[in-house]
Amino acid sequence: MDKVEILILKNLLNNEEYARKVLPFLKREYFEESSEQIVFEEISKFINEYNKLASKEILCIEIENRKDVTDTSFKDIISLVQSLEDSSSEFEWLINTTEKWCRDRAIYLALMESIHIADGNDEKQNRDAIPSILSDALGVSFDNHVGHDYLQDYEERFESYNRKEDKIPFDLEYFDKITKGGLPNKTLNIALAGTGVGKSLFMCHVASACLLQNKNVLYITMEMAEEKIAERIDANLLNVPIQEISNLPKVMFEDKVTKLAQKTQGQLIIKEYPTASAHSGHFRALLNELALKKSFRPDIIFIDYLNICASSRYRQGGSINSYSYIKSIAEELRGLACEASVPIVSATQTTRSGYGSSDVDLTDTSESFGLPATADLMFALISTEELEQLGQIMVKQLKNRYNDGNVNKRFVVGIDRAKMRLYDCEQSAQNDILDSGQDEEYNNEEAKPKKSFEGFKFS
Repeated sequence: MDKVEILILKNLLNNEEYARKVLPFLKREYFEESSEQIVFEEISKFINEYNKLASKEILCIEIENRKDVTDTSFKDIISLVQSLEDSSSEFEWLINTTEKWCRDRAIYLALMESIHIADGNDEKQNRDAIPSILSDALGVSFDNHVGHDYLQDYEERFESYNRKEDKIPFDLEYFDKITKGGLPNKTLNIALAGTGVGKSLFMCHVASACLLQNKNVLYITMEMAEEKIAERIDANLLNVPIQEISNLPKVMFEDKVTKLAQKTQGQLIIKEYPTASAHSGHFRALLNELALKKSFRPDIIFIDYLNICASSRYRQGGSINSYSYIKSIAEELRGLACEASVPIVSATQTTRSGYGSSDVDLTDTSESFGLPATADLMFALISTEELEQLGQIMVKQLKNRYNDGNVNKRFVVGIDRAKMRLYDCEQSAQNDILDSGQDEEYNNEEAKPKKSFEGFKFS
């Protein structure tokens, strides 16, 4: 019986359906013998260039024209080509066998490369790259999906309309309303606020709520130390003012944390990176490392905060402008959200004109208007002296891909800064807000603005 490599080459030469199916997934290095690698290269090159299968005669001529083939190896390669007769094999079995072979070869090559890196023999990569290399190899598969056929796939489309989307709900009523039940996977969600308004407080509160929903939460911080973020989450979950946490006796603190652990099946991991030093590549490596070392896969990721991330594509301080730089960070984080199939929640600063404003807008996004162009949900957190006295913070929708952004465009939530917690306000607090459903409200006909030329007479 032929070995798998020969079977693959035979069908690449004689079976067009098979060739078109598997060729995008095959790699030269998967073949062990140099003669097999050369034959595969020539078959692949001809199909890509002429969109047809190659013949044995064509292969022999192309191989003869190669400069890297010696006289001795030429005879072996031609002998291999001549042996590639058409063979009938069950198609599905052939596809599955080829897929398994590709995966096995990818894993073997990844292990060899990892050993090479671990021994310090690779100048371009260090040991941090090993989890990613192994993960990519384990993920090798033939993707059967080639697009949605609008007319043929209507049943699948109808089911998707009526299928309940997997979302992570908020514990705050109005946030749940504006997102139609929570944050979907593969999305980037941004809170816009001035310094000290409550960006980190918001993220710590939502992270705490997700943990209580039995979700796995990853909180990446580049602004505060891991212990400071943990302290804020302690204040929220243990129901203790943040100033008093350090005064708790160890026995009481341990008892509260133990009771909390009994309430949830989720995990919360907090990881700190130096400011402006980490980018999506580091976060991707962290996800791989957590999966390998702790069997931890997050359901949601918080990044505190976007503007002090680095870009994996551009170097800060070079010729790149702030618009492109921040937009690239946002695109990379949204790409990571899609890759990991989780929602990512982050934050950004307002500009100086937006700081202290009671009506923050998209144009108040600091450094780059490219950020709101990339985000799926963006909202402003607004604090004024009056709201502070009421123990409230206002939320204004700026962009919303989940729902109509003009419905509940503004609303308030209660804020307890001592316990780093947000809560729902009474409905009467929402009724006081002018902009509850539309941009402008008029109580009677007289209050409506006149049309441009109303009242003018034309001669």
